[in-house]
Amino acid sequence: MKSDTSAKASRSVKRTVWNVARIIAVVVVLSFVAREFLFTNYIVYGKSMMPTIHDGERIIVNKFNYEINQPNRFDLIIFHANEESDYIKRVVGLPGDELYYEDDILYVNDEPISEDYLDYHREQYDGEPFTEDFTLEEVTSETVVPDGHVFVLGDNRQNSVDSRDIGFVPLEEIVGRVNMAFWPPKSVRFF
Repeated sequence: MKSDTSAKASRSVKRTVWNVARIIAVVVVLSFVAREFLFTNYIVYGKSMMPTIHDGERIIVNKFNYEINQPNRFDLIIFHANEESDYIKRVVGLPGDELYYEDDILYVNDEPISEDYLDYHREQYDGEPFTEDFTLEEVTSETVVPDGHVFVLGDNRQNSVDSRDIGFVPLEEIVGRVNMAFWPPKSVRFF
């Protein structure tokens, strides 16, 4: 009788261990798939996106289908700037756009575009231009944003390495769209 109870207990333990192992395997696979293809997180380094996103904040990036979807104007994106670094910037120019800055106003295809997210910085500059005048041709030698590329700027225009310096960002170098900041907890917000 004792050996029968012992065998049942042994089978029960083995079944429990097997079930736990399967659950752990499923969680690991789902985590890998989610991180590789759907979402990932980043820590922001630098001040180029302040005050929208601060140095040291942690953000969630939506990678789902982003490589086949055209980014929207004013999306916050993460992209591979070079082999060592990924940058976070704001899309201001889409393929086919002509753009320029004049008197601190963004013009896209000769239409003035409101950038309310820059109001904080503009107030700090007390009437001085926050974004220096430039034309697309002056900073890239192109008159329009080429197909398959976007033009990006940091929100902290005086302290940002962006398309004015590195040129257009190829769509295939975009990792994804920033969806939210989640750390520190007091600063949780969606974009």
